[in-house]
Amino acid sequence: MIKPGLIRRADAQDGLACATIINAWIDTTPWMPRCATPEVIQTALTQGLPLREAYVIGDPVAGYISIDPRAAHIWGFYVATPGQGFGKALMDRAKQGRTYLKLNTHAANTKAHAFYRREGFIETRGPWLGDDGIEEITMVWRASPQ
Repeated sequence: MIKPGLIRRADAQDGLACATIINAWIDTTPWMPRCATPEVIQTALTQGLPLREAYVIGDPVAGYISIDPRAAHIWGFYVATPGQGFGKALMDRAKQGRTYLKLNTHAANTKAHAFYRREGFIETRGPWLGDDGIEEITMVWRASPQ
C-alpha cells in the first residue's frame, strides 16, 4: 500500500535517482537502444526536473512523472518496479486538476500501453518515428464529464 505522503514535487537532487531508474530500464529492455550515456541522462534530469511539473514517489525514489503543464504533456514517466502501484499513484497525481493529458510512448512498449489504457488513455496517432529512431504512438486522456 502506498502512503499518500510519499508523492512530492521533484527537484534537482532527484536527478540521480530518476536517472538510475531510466538507465536500468534501458539496460533491461532488449528493443531499446542506448541513445545517451547514463551521465547525459542524469544531467538532463538534474537540470530539467525543476523546470517542469514533476513528482517522485517513495523514499528512496521508486518512480517519477514529468509534465509540461502548458501543453498537459507527460514527457517522462518511469517506475523502478512496475506492478507495485507506484505508477498508478503518480498518474493519479498528474490527473489532479486536469481534464486532458497527452503522452508519447514507444510502439514496442506494449506493457505501458496496457497500463495507459487502464488509465483511460486512447491512441490518437501512430506509429511515427521518434527522435531516437524508434516508432512511437501518441495517447491522450480526457476526464469524464461530471
